[in-house]
Amino acid sequence: MSLANTYSRAQSGIHALPVNVEIHLSGGLPKVNIVGLAETEVKESKERVRAAILNSHLDFPARRITINLAPADLPKGGGRFDLAIAIGILAASGQLPTDSLDQYEFLGELALSGQLRPVKGVIPAAMKLRDKNRILVIPKSNLKEARLVSGIRILAIEHLTHICGHLSGVQKLDFETYMHTDSEQRTYRNDLKDVQEQHYAKRALEIAAAGGHSLLFIGPPGTGKTMLASRLTSILPEMTEQEALESAAVYSIGNQGFDHTQWMQRPYRAPHHTASGVALVGGGSYPRPGEISLAHHGVLFLDELPEFDRRVLEVLREPIESGNITISRAARQAEFPARFQLIAAMNPCPCGYHGHPNGQCQCTAEQVHRYRTRISGPLLDRIDMHVDVPSINFSQLQKTHNNEEGSSEIRKRVCAARANQQQRSEKPNAMLSNHELKHVCHLDAECIGLLEKASEQLGLSARAYHRILRLARTIADIDQQQSITPTIIAEAIGYRRLDRQTTLFTH
Repeated sequence: MSLANTYSRAQSGIHALPVNVEIHLSGGLPKVNIVGLAETEVKESKERVRAAILNSHLDFPARRITINLAPADLPKGGGRFDLAIAIGILAASGQLPTDSLDQYEFLGELALSGQLRPVKGVIPAAMKLRDKNRILVIPKSNLKEARLVSGIRILAIEHLTHICGHLSGVQKLDFETYMHTDSEQRTYRNDLKDVQEQHYAKRALEIAAAGGHSLLFIGPPGTGKTMLASRLTSILPEMTEQEALESAAVYSIGNQGFDHTQWMQRPYRAPHHTASGVALVGGGSYPRPGEISLAHHGVLFLDELPEFDRRVLEVLREPIESGNITISRAARQAEFPARFQLIAAMNPCPCGYHGHPNGQCQCTAEQVHRYRTRISGPLLDRIDMHVDVPSINFSQLQKTHNNEEGSSEIRKRVCAARANQQQRSEKPNAMLSNHELKHVCHLDAECIGLLEKASEQLGLSARAYHRILRLARTIADIDQQQSITPTIIAEAIGYRRLDRQTTLFTH
């Protein structure tokens, strides 16, 4: 038979789209043509496949070979189609049976020796096979990440001859299946017990963790802003399997690949303030995920927030609200998830000591205003909490803080609050829509009056008003209260430190 079909998957953003690899052998001068919107590295596969087949002591047909990668309008890149093409050529030339090829999907790059090299994007491909009754054939180097996906069968091979022996029935290979991971309580190197004093900031961090809220710390250098932010992951609830797979899938298609030792650990990303917009949100001629996508279901920490380029920060507006980012280029479009928790930190002025007890700040009011307005009002409006982190005096540092609450105790309250939110709305409070807020936030006349007064005095936008309600609902969940009280509303308003009618800050 001179025609054979094999199956593979192309990478498009976070998605693994099905590709039908059609191989046809015909008469004429020996030549290999690859059609179907193939990138350069895919077209080069004909040389890799030829050498791999010959070095595996198999016959490469001396005929005109046409390889069609369907659908024709889907861009295909990388060396991931090598294995599917090689199997198709061997089947079309009668060296392998064709009756069972529709049961497999092939991913793998071939070395000239016939060895299999790892490819990116195995986890998204494996997740798609959950709904298909097919077997995933991959390089053995990709086995650890593929085995994280339950409900699929995997054949992990090291050489082209291994899968040929299996398909021909000469030497059947054993299937690999889902790898069970332990659910023991994880230990964290960074513990909130290490942070002395700063009880108000710790309370804000606990609320942020419980409701999934974004948070901005404002304070002089050395007050513990970075220490607090780096310990947020230690009080967040454990990831679900689906969250862990979605996070791992982003890393699987990234440049560094997925490290299986980080399985079920929430990512923590802290890009430098010199990062470009592409580094933050993703992009490139071949779109790759940026920092906000690598922080999916984890924490994105932006230290020295005003030092970021303003145009870079503005690209965060839509992802904060929508939870995804779409990268559009002339030739292609890619969508990446970006459901991250934003934690940011900044100094109160250029020198960092505005309002410090030592009185050493020499910044003028104009300098302070110019520094703080580097962050646009619309971006600040999207940050749920703005919290002061004051300086700590020497006598406080010398105290023995054996009574400081550790991350494990705080995490218990956070997990209890999250459990209430999941039972009530199946999502964290920060993700509640305005319509859903009406059903979970029942306010009495005193609460409404307090919000009305705050709205008039602080010039709250409609977005800020709804974010205060979400904060209030989270505070009530932490305090195990069914209803929202005026005290809770007052606390939630207190976390909106930057809401002002005329200026972002008072000098």
